[in-house]
Amino acid sequence: MAGKPFKLGDVQLELMKIVWARGKATVREVTEVISTTREMAYTTVLTMLRDLEGKGLLTHEVDGRTYVYKPVVQRERIVSGIVGDITRRLFDGSAAAFLAHVLDEETIQPGELERMKQMIAEKERERPEEPDTPGPESGSESNA
Repeated sequence: MAGKPFKLGDVQLELMKIVWARGKATVREVTEVISTTREMAYTTVLTMLRDLEGKGLLTHEVDGRTYVYKPVVQRERIVSGIVGDITRRLFDGSAAAFLAHVLDEETIQPGELERMKQMIAEKERERPEEPDTPGPESGSESNA
């Protein structure tokens, strides 16, 4: 996706994942969910959700006296931005180098490798056929 990727820290990303998963959430709901994995005060969650709203990632509506936060930016856009940034910065823009790293360094779960093969095959079918490019000898005909 075009544009500069959003810069999110680990906790900010966790909060966004909670809101994305729920579709919308109050500060209390987000605090309850995140407290299953880390200790975080209600006021800290509130401040971070406001910061995410300030970055343009969330919006809120008021229900009585309660703010209900909703995502403005879809998860796929954030993922695309982060992966694109990593690919450019660490792999000189090479998706193949990125994939090679994933295959070499990450644990591939059963079935994932097959799914990756299917995705590559789908991408190959989507690509328009490229015309044959002439080799170095085809440009010079000899009069023998």
